[in-house]
Amino acid sequence: MRTFSRSTAALGVAALLSLTGCGLSGGQTAATGKVADTNQRIVVDNFRAPVANWALESDAAYILSLSGCLETLTKYDSAQGKVVPFLATEWKQVSPLEWDFTIREGVKFQDGTDLTAEAVAASLNAVLKAKVPARAFNPGIVSAVQATDAKTVRVTTPADNPLVPFRLASVNTGILAPAAYEGATLDPFGHCTGPFTPVSEKAKQSLTLDRNENYWGGKVQLAGAEVRFITNGATRAAQVQTGEADISLSIPASALSTLEGAPDVSVLKADSPRTATLYMNNGRAPFNSVDFRKALRSALNLEALAASVYEGAALPAAGPFAPSEPWASSETNPPKQNVEEAKKLLAAAGYTADKPLEIIAIVERTEFADVATVIQDNLKDIGVPVSIQAKEYASAEPDVLAGNYDMILSQRNRLIDIADPIGFLTADYTCKGTYNLSHFCNEEYEAIISEAARTSNTEDRYKLYAKAGQLLNDQAVNLWLVNEQATDAVRSNVLSYVQDPLSRYVLTAQTAKAGS
Repeated sequence: MRTFSRSTAALGVAALLSLTGCGLSGGQTAATGKVADTNQRIVVDNFRAPVANWALESDAAYILSLSGCLETLTKYDSAQGKVVPFLATEWKQVSPLEWDFTIREGVKFQDGTDLTAEAVAASLNAVLKAKVPARAFNPGIVSAVQATDAKTVRVTTPADNPLVPFRLASVNTGILAPAAYEGATLDPFGHCTGPFTPVSEKAKQSLTLDRNENYWGGKVQLAGAEVRFITNGATRAAQVQTGEADISLSIPASALSTLEGAPDVSVLKADSPRTATLYMNNGRAPFNSVDFRKALRSALNLEALAASVYEGAALPAAGPFAPSEPWASSETNPPKQNVEEAKKLLAAAGYTADKPLEIIAIVERTEFADVATVIQDNLKDIGVPVSIQAKEYASAEPDVLAGNYDMILSQRNRLIDIADPIGFLTADYTCKGTYNLSHFCNEEYEAIISEAARTSNTEDRYKLYAKAGQLLNDQAVNLWLVNEQATDAVRSNVLSYVQDPLSRYVLTAQTAKAGS
């Protein structure tokens, strides 16, 4: 029987700290002479808006989490590289297929009702029953959730799964009060357990929150907050510079030099398991040819891309993982541009330029407009014409998931669903993966991931991840462009802000603001 509590052993994720030497967490702490004013409110510019009526199985869960509303049974601590207690105080694997989580006592939902094992089980079962299951927590991974007594929740899996505590740290498994599920759609307002409770929203514009006066985790330092949904990166940068926003998330590289010289603004950078990627639709021609995909890879000048568009704030990618990640293959290096080799591969693929191929550049990432232009120029040199279309990701995603697209520029945080690569590798590249934008399906890859999912030994599991990553790279499934950093900008009167490179936690009980 494996037991996990406050001394839960790190599973090696902390090794990511070596990516750029900055570490996986950045911090903004109280400066000498600045005193927190508990009557202050704060404005946060976030880079995406909620969708799907706040359904927890969707990306809306990330908004509720970073806003300080939604909390989970466990929590992934980036600084320590391990899972720590949150709404559960401890957990243990009582059999190969069963995990028991002990629910924290004395916690109340924001509507005044008690956090109980029964309420937790009901909330988790609601996620399992979702029409479109969460990538980290779904019936293929979890077969049952039940309250075994007043303070114990049992999670049963169809196969031995050593990463259940990691899955319960996914924001998609956030716990809401029973009343949140009584309407036709989910209602998180007043039904979370976190330090801030949502009180109003402007659809696709902002979410307003007030302090939870009865927060179980101690006194909340802010009176409230407004989280604004600003998809344009230049606007997010401008608003934190002028003071219209106190915190702006995901600052584009083009704005860094201006903000780094701006008074009363701190730019926080953290190593991030995030890679800018040109996703290719492997499910239709000409992208169903490995030679064609390799030709596009050979045509790209990643060093020039990183130096120009990213102004040196990102490094050329060597595949689906950053080279310093503990599960990256040591055999993989960033590809070098080779136009002649690209032309030979195009000939081998039998490609003819009948019509331009389309790249969708999502507007949430300001730099992608320039990235797309660089790629367009590189591919023109080998006789592959490309058109560019700018879209918000939410409007592009349905067609992309359905396979109705050529290429899309996007970026994916590999540890966002679950703080271990198994979530990313399963959702993004298995045949039935729920986020398989590439429409890739390979029997050998399926076998590797299946073995990794049931491998308890961390070192052995990481070797399987490396093998899977090498296969993806050998098949040129996508064009991995540059390894990025998480970059936030914070006003100097914001106190005790700790940057989370996994984009889960922004507003906490400790976040504060100095009086004017």
